[in-house]
Amino acid sequence: MRLLGIDTGGSSLKAAPVDIETGVLASRVVSFPTPAPATPVAIAGVVTQIAAAYPEVGGSIGFAFPSVVTAGVARTAANVDKAWIGTNGAQLVRDATGRAAAFLNDADAAGLAELRVGAGRGQDGTVIMLTFGTGIGSAIFHDGHLLPNTEFGHMEIRGMEAEHRASARVRTMDKLSWEEWSARVNEVLARMHALFWPDLFILGGGVTENWPLFGPLLDSPARIVPAELGNTAGIVGAALAASEL
Repeated sequence: MRLLGIDTGGSSLKAAPVDIETGVLASRVVSFPTPAPATPVAIAGVVTQIAAAYPEVGGSIGFAFPSVVTAGVARTAANVDKAWIGTNGAQLVRDATGRAAAFLNDADAAGLAELRVGAGRGQDGTVIMLTFGTGIGSAIFHDGHLLPNTEFGHMEIRGMEAEHRASARVRTMDKLSWEEWSARVNEVLARMHALFWPDLFILGGGVTENWPLFGPLLDSPARIVPAELGNTAGIVGAALAASEL
């Protein structure tokens, strides 16, 4: 069975049909620029275009979005218009496409994909995924069950939010060496371990393309592995969420 997954970012909306049994993309990824301003009405128009690009793919749609999502409603707005706050994203997709929709946080979608068909498949116990990019995204699971909307990137470390010290963006802006940046990431991992005692950390984000340069420098009592699905994790996770409607 194939379902459509959509991943919303600050610069683009990416989508593809996903074989939900294997988590493999069933077709090419299409990408549309995120409209400016990225209002609900504007993004609904892009979602309509995306659905039309795959007329052969029916069923429900998964929609991953950079927001805290509770009961289908966006509660925050990161990199999109503030008009999203209070918007029912699932209803918006239904209105735009005439199809049922799963609406979830983008980091949760990526974590769901990694847990089901990526680096965390088969792992019981507590798994934490952290994505290092402009900020630090997070998702936490216990025995396969997601606790949605964690915002561990805002955790305080040395008087600052963790993502203001250890995001990939900070590494680039502050011109940190891999050793310097890894030391900061290790502080994040240590704090997370002290609070949650995970069995596995999965680290994602574009920075993991350089895993051989910093992966060996990371340290934790928990096992640490790089994410496997790369930039497609949000798409795959959104489609998997849609399959559970």
